[in-house]
Amino acid sequence: MFPLPDPMRAALEAAQAAADAGEVPVGAVVVRDGAIIAVAGNAPRSLCDPTAHAEMRAIRAAARALGRDRLNGCDLWVTLEPCAMCAGAISHARIDRLYYGASDPKGGAVEHGPRFFGQSTCHHRPEVFSGIGEGEAAKMLRAFFADRR
Repeated sequence: MFPLPDPMRAALEAAQAAADAGEVPVGAVVVRDGAIIAVAGNAPRSLCDPTAHAEMRAIRAAARALGRDRLNGCDLWVTLEPCAMCAGAISHARIDRLYYGASDPKGGAVEHGPRFFGQSTCHHRPEVFSGIGEGEAAKMLRAFFADRR
């Protein structure tokens, strides 16, 4: 088994921090030129903001850090397949590549549901790589939801 890339490791750490705060354990990291420029975990409950998904928060932080709305030249690493809202933000931000861990058959919008990037109305399609850190991400999600049942 290969070691996880640093961005996915950082995303998993952000997901664990989210879980520790009572949020669904999802973490996201934006990378530019090999450097991590933004890290975020899920925070809809603590921020009382339904759009405070890890991806949305990481994209917002990266845009602020770069001082621009387009994130050309950036990659997004996330522990869970993005939902339709996050896929839309990824497209609008012009993220070059999306790397994600666990698939989400119920709420995902990349390989499941609307398959957002395959729609003719999608303005920008990142390269997509799935399954990176999938085991760790899925285990964290299963444990989180098992504790709440």
